[in-house]
Amino acid sequence: MADKTATLTFSDGTPEVTFPIHQSSIGPDVVDIRTLYGKSGKFTFDPGFMSTASCASTITYIDGDKGELLYRGYPIDDLARNCNYLDVCYLLLYGDLPTPAERQRFDSLILHHTMAHEQIHFFMRGFRRDAHPMAVLTGLVGAMSAFYPDSMNVHDPKVRETSAIRLIAKLPTLVAMAYKYSIGEPYMYPDNTLSYAGNVLRMLFATPCEQFVVNPVLERALDRILILHADHEQNASTSTVRLCASSGTNPIAAIAAGIACLWGPAHGGANEACLNMLTQLQAQGGVEKIGEFISQVKDKTSSIRLMGFGHRVYKNYDPRAKLMRETCHEVLGNLGLQNDPLFKLAMKLEQIALEDDYFISRKLYPNVDYYSGIVQKAIGIPPQLFTAIFALARTIGWIAQLNEMITDPEYKIGRPRQSYVGEKLRHVKPYAGN
Repeated sequence: MADKTATLTFSDGTPEVTFPIHQSSIGPDVVDIRTLYGKSGKFTFDPGFMSTASCASTITYIDGDKGELLYRGYPIDDLARNCNYLDVCYLLLYGDLPTPAERQRFDSLILHHTMAHEQIHFFMRGFRRDAHPMAVLTGLVGAMSAFYPDSMNVHDPKVRETSAIRLIAKLPTLVAMAYKYSIGEPYMYPDNTLSYAGNVLRMLFATPCEQFVVNPVLERALDRILILHADHEQNASTSTVRLCASSGTNPIAAIAAGIACLWGPAHGGANEACLNMLTQLQAQGGVEKIGEFISQVKDKTSSIRLMGFGHRVYKNYDPRAKLMRETCHEVLGNLGLQNDPLFKLAMKLEQIALEDDYFISRKLYPNVDYYSGIVQKAIGIPPQLFTAIFALARTIGWIAQLNEMITDPEYKIGRPRQSYVGEKLRHVKPYAGN
């Protein structure tokens, strides 16, 4: 029994109800209202679930006021500086960072499952060449369920682990295939001698007719992007994966549902929207028009929005943005792009936002999407592929969350309630002449 309780009183004569309060290890405690309907005949109303904990989790913790992000208790800063993406995958999947021997085994396992089923090459031909990569990726991952029928039983731990390995290993291959298909270039098979991030770069940008050498600066940059996006608590796409898997569907199908949700511009499409904003501003006059643009952003009657600044969760500085900012300047310096007009514009806009009292007072700091979009553009990744890279990174988080939910003894199929405000009971009236 919980040590603390909360009592809810009603003004309509309904007897008061007492609920247990469960203590979190860090962060807000939660009032357990599961018995509310049975005791009072009432539901709670919380659009967007802004005050509702849908689960108990040990994976990721965010303190939006402090600007803090932890994976399994490790600060994101520590992980981004001292680990690679596959280390973080191991951490999220198994609960702790790997030992050297575990790291070698896990890396080898992932890198030797990178090839996609050969039939997927033929499946690709059904898509239009100009289809958005996220539409293609959603279809490809959904189709993996058909190519791997042994992945169906989500309640079998071995099946979930096998599906996890396949998804982590094959997502880069599928993302690269979607991109190569869109530009009419031949697919590049993975090279298992490369790192995870290096393999992504090779499959995206290499061609059969030339030798491809991975730039270590860009390799580190992409690896950091993947780490920073690996998980982010109970966001829209993660909640979608959990809700989908709660029905008992197979793990691969649940991940496909998460990819579809991530596509939205308010979620995974934010960095693409941010770069589109910069591109439009550049076309309208670039740096010389920033003052006019900022005035429009501040004007409450204007429809102009500043993309890539502020965050729904972080009320302070996005901890991922500081790390991505370092990477952004390192990449631009390595590629000699400091004077590129678009990137000069981005840096000028960043400077204004960090110095202008309007943005400072509202805590509208550049977020991770602002910098990651700039970095990916500099690397050569087109904006329409940004969200697919995000999906690639977030796959491990979705898998970890799915595993946690399925093994939770209190888990049930998701079934949100509603407040019905439509017509009351009515009956069809006979038509004249009937």
